[in-house]
Amino acid sequence: MDKIAIRGGIALHGDIKISGAKNAALPLMAACLLTDKVLELVNIPELSDIASMAELLSQLGVSIDRDIYGMRLSAKNLLSTTAPYDVVRKMRASVLVLGPLVARSGEAHVSLPGGCAIGIRPIDLHLKGLEALGAQITLEDGYVHARAPQGLRGGSFTFPIVSVTGTENLLMAATLAKGETRLINAAREPEIADLAHCLNAMGAKITGIGTDTLIIEGVDSLEGITHEVIPDRIETGTYAMAAALTGGNIRLLHGRLDLIPTVAPLLQQAGVTLEEEGNILHVKAPSGRIQGVDMMTEPFPGFATDLQAQWMALMTLSEGASMITETIWENRFMHVPELCRMGANITVHGSSALVRGVKQLKGAPVMATDLRASVSLVLAGLVAEGETQINRVYHLDRGYEKVEEKLRGCGADIERVR
Repeated sequence: MDKIAIRGGIALHGDIKISGAKNAALPLMAACLLTDKVLELVNIPELSDIASMAELLSQLGVSIDRDIYGMRLSAKNLLSTTAPYDVVRKMRASVLVLGPLVARSGEAHVSLPGGCAIGIRPIDLHLKGLEALGAQITLEDGYVHARAPQGLRGGSFTFPIVSVTGTENLLMAATLAKGETRLINAAREPEIADLAHCLNAMGAKITGIGTDTLIIEGVDSLEGITHEVIPDRIETGTYAMAAALTGGNIRLLHGRLDLIPTVAPLLQQAGVTLEEEGNILHVKAPSGRIQGVDMMTEPFPGFATDLQAQWMALMTLSEGASMITETIWENRFMHVPELCRMGANITVHGSSALVRGVKQLKGAPVMATDLRASVSLVLAGLVAEGETQINRVYHLDRGYEKVEEKLRGCGADIERVR
């Protein structure tokens, strides 16, 4: 099994190109199921999660053609409406095929995704929302059976808690429902706005984009288009923190401040300089130590839970202390013992972690437990004294494209080993 070896202590200098957003690309790929025309997506990252979604769509009968410019998906001849367990278990986002399948085909048979390392992540809101649109839902043998033989009909659904994938699933389903649908307390993440803009370009009628109330007037069919995936805001925040942590000075090509509206001010409070020049975000570390800054994860536009582990790595070397509170997922402090193995001083109290800054981290063998935890260990390894070996890097490959290549381009001593 592959490992990543890092010899730390090198400040990052250079350019890093921000890839297309994984969390935008996955629902956009699922949206191809809504039409018999070709959907072309450009700026698609090369990630294992993207490959898993492509595998699932292929099993459903989607024709996929990929080259260096993008991915063309055609669901003209669907062969199946069943998303099997052996594919869905690899990636929870596979549940995003549920809404489009039942909207277009009148039925869907999708395996329950189960839990994952950072939390249970139930899909009950997806199911209740589809029922509000007229779907008949049954659970049998670990599968969701959704049926709407006469088609979905518009309705109103209020999310009791914000759900990103729930909003995406119902948004896609509602585009082909008869009449008007209102999704209230909908998630507002940029990836959802990107999906909505793409659907509108395909012929959907969606208003309220970027707000917590989405109004969808159903249409009879959608067309094929070419759509560019937005830059990855999680990757943007991650590499900005890497520059700050190592005392570096880098330019993030296609980095956008508007995609990290809460992260940017906190970085500036910590002493980091951020300057946007066209489609380039210039990140410069402070001349002295990083300042400790408290942080709480929240739904967008709040601080993204997917950047919590990276922020914790940044705060390990801060002047003073930082209180980090996780409000989105349970079990999302599994990186704490690994950071402590490297010399970090972190104390967990329920859903909060107190990080007292230390002057130096030490390289050590560590274990990645999930996607974002894995990259926090990469960040720590970049600044640690000696060598850090990170095991289970397949987690990293789910969400970070060419991470070693990008960091080496800025001077890091990092390589993948067996």
